[in-house]
Amino acid sequence: MTRGDMMARVAVAAALAMLAGLFRAAAERPNILVIVADDLGYADVGFQGCKEIPTPHLDRLARSGIRCTDGYVSHPFCSPTRAGLMTGRYQQRFGHENNPAWLPNDLIAGLPLGETTLPQLLKEAGYVTGMVGKWHLGAHPQFHPCARGFDEYFGLRGGGHDYFEHNLFKEDPEKAEATEYKIPLHRNREPVEESEYLTDAFGREAAAFVARHQGETWFLYLAFNAPHSPLQVPQAYLDRVKGIASEKRRTYAAMICAMDDAIGRTLGAMQASGKEKDTLVFFFSDNGGPVAVTEASNAPLRGAKGDVFEGGIRVPFIVSWPARVKPGEYRRPVCSIDVLATSVAVGGAPCPEKPMDGVNIVPFLTGEREGDPHARLFWRTGGGATYAVREGDLKLTCPKEGRPQLFDLSADIGETKDLSASLPEKMAALMEAYRAWDGELIQPLFQSPRSGKKGKTKK
Repeated sequence: MTRGDMMARVAVAAALAMLAGLFRAAAERPNILVIVADDLGYADVGFQGCKEIPTPHLDRLARSGIRCTDGYVSHPFCSPTRAGLMTGRYQQRFGHENNPAWLPNDLIAGLPLGETTLPQLLKEAGYVTGMVGKWHLGAHPQFHPCARGFDEYFGLRGGGHDYFEHNLFKEDPEKAEATEYKIPLHRNREPVEESEYLTDAFGREAAAFVARHQGETWFLYLAFNAPHSPLQVPQAYLDRVKGIASEKRRTYAAMICAMDDAIGRTLGAMQASGKEKDTLVFFFSDNGGPVAVTEASNAPLRGAKGDVFEGGIRVPFIVSWPARVKPGEYRRPVCSIDVLATSVAVGGAPCPEKPMDGVNIVPFLTGEREGDPHARLFWRTGGGATYAVREGDLKLTCPKEGRPQLFDLSADIGETKDLSASLPEKMAALMEAYRAWDGELIQPLFQSPRSGKKGKTKK
C-alpha cells in the first residue's frame, strides 16, 4: 500500500467518523414540546396542590420531570411573555412591552422582524417546526407564525377567541377590535372553518402533528388560550367540577379540565410514537391568574395577572426530559426566557446573533452545575410604571403608584414584610442593578388596546 493510499484511507475513515458523530448527535437530539397555558392560577393544578380541579395528565407530566417551584415568566401579561419566550430575550429590549391591538394593517404592533425566533433556529438545525394555538404577536401578515419560522400552524392569531363560534366574521380591518375574538382560525396561512370546542380542537391538532412527524425530529409550540376569558365550556367538563359553588370559578375550573385533556391527548400521541423519554417538555402559564376575572387562585402568592408581585409572574412550571433529567423539584429561579437557550443547546441549533438573556437550564436541573442559573431576574411594565428584581431570595418590588419594597422570598413568599428599612444596602444595590438594566432597554413600540369586547359568555 502506498503512502497516498494510506492517507486516502485515513481521510475516508475520518470523514466516516465525523458523519457517524453527526448522525449520533442527531439521534440524541430530543423532540421539543413547549406547552403554555393562558391566565392559569398558580394554585389551580394538582401538582401545585389543588384538590378541586382534576388535572391527571399534567400531574403525570410533573411526576415524570422537574417541578420548578420558582418558575417565572418574563412579564405579567400575555403578549410580552410570548415575545420573550420566542426570542430568549427580555422583550423590553426590543419594545414589545404591551399587547398588540388586532390591527391587520399595522406594521409596528407585533414581534419586531429584526428578532430571531426559536422555530427559526430549530428549523435551521433540521427540526420540523409546528405551532398549535394562540399567537398574539401581531396581526399583519408579516408577523404570521408561518413567516416567523413555523412549518405548520393551526390556531388563532389574536389575543383570544370565542371557544364555540369560530367562523362568524371574515377579517375586516375596519372592525378589527370588535371582531378579533370571532375571526376564522388559520391553518397555515389560510382561514379554516372549525366546529369543535376550541380547546378540544387544539388537542386534536397537536396530537396529529406528533403522529404525523413521528419519524422526524420536531418542535411543537402548543399555546392554549384556556383558561383565558370568555368563560365558555361544554357541560361535560362542568360535570367534573360540580362541587365548586361559584359559577365563575366552576366554569374556569372546567376549562382547565378541558386543557388537561388536550394535553393528555398530545402526550398520548407522543407515547404512542415511542419518543416520550426522548422529548423535552416545558409547561407553564403565560402569567398569573386574573383573580377578579375568573376567580383563579394564586395562593400563597400576592397579586395577580398584571402585577410584578409574585402572583403576576411566578407560575406553575414543569420541565420533563426522562432520558436526561431525573424527576424531582428544583427550587432556584428559572424563567420562560430560558426555553430558547435550553432548546438550541440540546437541539444543536445555532445561537441567535443577538445576546440571549436566557440560559440553558438542563445542567442545573441535572446537578451538573451548581448555583442559580441567573444572577438576577428583572421585570418591567409600562415603560417603568412597575418593576421588580430578584437576586437570590431577595426581591425588590415596585408596584404601580407605589414605592419600592424589599422582600425575602425564602421566608415570605407572600411578600407581606417590607425589609427595605432594615436592609438599606441590599435595597440600594438592587435599585442600582435595576437602573443599569433599565438603561439597556427601549420604550414600548406600541400600546396595549383598550380592554373589553372579549365576546359573550356561553356554555
